[in-house]
Amino acid sequence: MKSSSSTQARGPARRRVATGVTAAFLGMTIALGGAAASPAGAASPTTLSGVILGVGANEAQRTVSWYSSADTAQQIQVAPTAELTAGEFPAGAATFDAAGGANIASSGGYNRHATITDLKENTAYSYRVGSAGDWSATYAFTTQDFDGDYDFLFYGDPQIGSSGNTAKDQAGWQDTLDVSLAANPKAELLVSGGDQVESANTESQWNAFLAPDKLRQYPWAATIGNHDVGGKAYEQHLYTPNTDRTAPYYSNGKPESDSSGGDYWYIYKDVLFIDVNSNSYTTSQGGGGDEAHVKYVTDVINQHGSEAKWKVLVFHHSIYSPASHAKDSDNKVRRVDFPTAVSKLGVDLVLQGHDHSYARSYLIKNGEKADAAEQPGASDVYPGPGGVLYVTANSASGSKYYDITAPDSSGTSGAGNGADPLNPGNYWYSSVQNQEHVRSYVKVQVRNDKLVVEDVRSGTCAAPNAAVEGGDWCKNTTTGQPVGSLVDKVSVHPYHGSGQDLQVDVPAAAPGEFGWTIDGYNGLVDLGTAKDHDGDYFDATGRINPIAVSDSRRSLAPWSISASVGDFKDAGKTFSGAYLGWTPKVLEGGAGAKASGSVASAYDDHGPGLSVSRGLGWADQGHPKGKAELGADLDLKIPGSADKGSYRATLTITALSS
Repeated sequence: MKSSSSTQARGPARRRVATGVTAAFLGMTIALGGAAASPAGAASPTTLSGVILGVGANEAQRTVSWYSSADTAQQIQVAPTAELTAGEFPAGAATFDAAGGANIASSGGYNRHATITDLKENTAYSYRVGSAGDWSATYAFTTQDFDGDYDFLFYGDPQIGSSGNTAKDQAGWQDTLDVSLAANPKAELLVSGGDQVESANTESQWNAFLAPDKLRQYPWAATIGNHDVGGKAYEQHLYTPNTDRTAPYYSNGKPESDSSGGDYWYIYKDVLFIDVNSNSYTTSQGGGGDEAHVKYVTDVINQHGSEAKWKVLVFHHSIYSPASHAKDSDNKVRRVDFPTAVSKLGVDLVLQGHDHSYARSYLIKNGEKADAAEQPGASDVYPGPGGVLYVTANSASGSKYYDITAPDSSGTSGAGNGADPLNPGNYWYSSVQNQEHVRSYVKVQVRNDKLVVEDVRSGTCAAPNAAVEGGDWCKNTTTGQPVGSLVDKVSVHPYHGSGQDLQVDVPAAAPGEFGWTIDGYNGLVDLGTAKDHDGDYFDATGRINPIAVSDSRRSLAPWSISASVGDFKDAGKTFSGAYLGWTPKVLEGGAGAKASGSVASAYDDHGPGLSVSRGLGWADQGHPKGKAELGADLDLKIPGSADKGSYRATLTITALSS
């Protein structure tokens, strides 16, 4: 780790996804080789407060934001926790210069932020802010593996102060963070749905929001809500990476005014997150409106979409929600402006807040239900090209809930707010909608070949639950719906089609034709973690997804299926596809199918392996009509000099017949 004042420094090289017409997607991994506060060093004339850990531009970065009573040069000091002695930082601890300025008058004091770069994976770090002899308390966080699966948590509208009792709202917010992170201690990001506070510049509400120690241990990925936008406190408290704070991304078109705004993006492991200020949705007030956001999202995905396996869009105003805001005129505008672009750009998941209720949409394509046959509450969904899941989070603090409203056709725009033919009490877009007047949070599991989205109860009708304590109804039972129980769970399985995520969609062969397709769902061919052989070489094995061949032609002409693989890549790291070999098999006889010969890894015979086209199966002239199923055992053997990483390659299938 080295000292730096840059907030844009890039971390490890990003993983890139190959593109092209393909039939299989290969993945493998090469495996090599809590905030504990401590007293400040000296009596401090400077008050350092509001410390919060934020997300960085990638998994090797973290931002830290804080308030200071003095306008002095300040830093973050960081060191691996193991290097501290009796709570003292080592002489060689890294420092990162802070930037910032004076707060608006209603906030008072000054704001500071800095970005920690060059973090190492699987390391516990301690940090403090301030300056020599004038440091804050010491806080801590832990990095995890920079490759592979991970979980993040999404929180809707804490909106501290909304109930009229800031202390009760703080207690609910604190409890949701404690409950969610006790259940998910290895969660790696805390993602905001917006509306951190009720009143944009009320510092007592910000103090209550920032009170939980978990916000100094886990990175908070901020989102601006309509209750945050009316002042500068949001920007003063929550610095974000890669942020465009120019005029189009402010609702009034004036970044210099006493309002907050901006769009930003970051990549964490295999997810590209894009966060937009949905308060700026029309140009009538001076901002660039939704058109500017669509251009921003398009540009970011065009430039960085290939660096991640998943794309997640986050903004505050839910366009497919079931409660009090479902029929708002501004949301109807967004519901027209966003969905088609989001579908065309290949976004997988949209996370939203604002409506203080939980909802999970059907898969939406170009503003309409993607598949009319998708059933309410389906536990597994398969988006296909352009299908997008929209999730709205309920209140994370219990400060305010909105009751679910009835669908109707009044005052609609776009696809409107009509009823679901499969479940007439729901809106047409709602696969699941729920309101119990209990706190909850959303857990997202990022896996190699799926996203798992869960809505989890973090409270019951009992305190802390400010809205219910204030007289709201509640229909939760602690025996039937306890803390930690699921409101909803769905697994999103990506479509691997051409131009999406590496799959070719071949229709079944018509009568009298020759054709082939993947037999069953074309999942990721995961070779797992390669085995290390004393540093000499790594090897891994697996099987391709079976290939179904059908031939009903009268000519009984010969046919053959072959394949080749490109290089295995993990961003800038790569090794040749020649190191992949295989042993073809006929899994199910028919159509005269015969298996082609085995191909060795280049590690064994120094040949080209599967980096050149190799036969999988074939049939002679005059073979019988019918169907067959072909498969192959994969044998990957690579030199021990390969770098650690999570590598992927594309297996391209070719069929030939006269």
